[in-house]
Amino acid sequence: MEARAGDEAALCELLNKYRAFARVKARSYFLVGADREDIVQEGMIGLYKAIRDFNPELQTSFRAFAELCVTRQIITAIKTATRQKHGPLNNYVSFERPVGSDDDGERVLGDVLPTVAISDPADLVISAERIRALQAHFDEVLSDLETEVLRLYVEGKSYQEIAERLERHVKSIDNALQRIKRKLEGHLQARAVADAG
Repeated sequence: MEARAGDEAALCELLNKYRAFARVKARSYFLVGADREDIVQEGMIGLYKAIRDFNPELQTSFRAFAELCVTRQIITAIKTATRQKHGPLNNYVSFERPVGSDDDGERVLGDVLPTVAISDPADLVISAERIRALQAHFDEVLSDLETEVLRLYVEGKSYQEIAERLERHVKSIDNALQRIKRKLEGHLQARAVADAG
C-alpha cells in the first residue's frame, strides 16, 4: 500500500475515503465530557493506525481491518476517559457549550450565566482588599516552588507542562497544588470566621 510507504497523497485519499465510515462508527458511542467530534477524532486515529498497520498478506479486507481498529480506538478512549482519576475532566461543563434545544445555537452557556457585577463602590473596595489579603497570605505561606506552580497553573499550563518547565516530576506538581489548595481553604475558612464574628 502506498499510504503505508509514506505516500502522503495516498494517505490523505484513504483518510478522506473512510472519514464518513469513522463518523458512522462514532455515532454508536457516547463519551462523557466530550462532544461528537472528539469521538470522530478518536475514530480517525484508529483509521490512521489501520492504514499504518494493515498487512495485505493476512488475507483480510482493509475495510474489515479498519473497522476493527476504529472500534478499538474509540472503546479505548472511552475506557480511558471513564476511569475515576479523570472524573474532574469528564464532568466539567464548558462555558462555550451551546445552550437550548439545538446544539447549533449561537448562544453559549457563558452568555446566559448571570455575571456578578459589583455596582457599589464600597463592595468593589472590599473585594479588592480581599484579593490583596489573599495575595499577601500566599506571599507568606507559599514556598517558592508552590508560588511558581500556582503561577503556571493559573496561566493554564497542564501538570505535565509545569513539571517539564520546573524540571520536576508530575507527582511533585500535584503534591504542590494539593498543598496550595489546603492553604487556600484554611485562609478562606479563617476569613469566613473573621467576617462572621
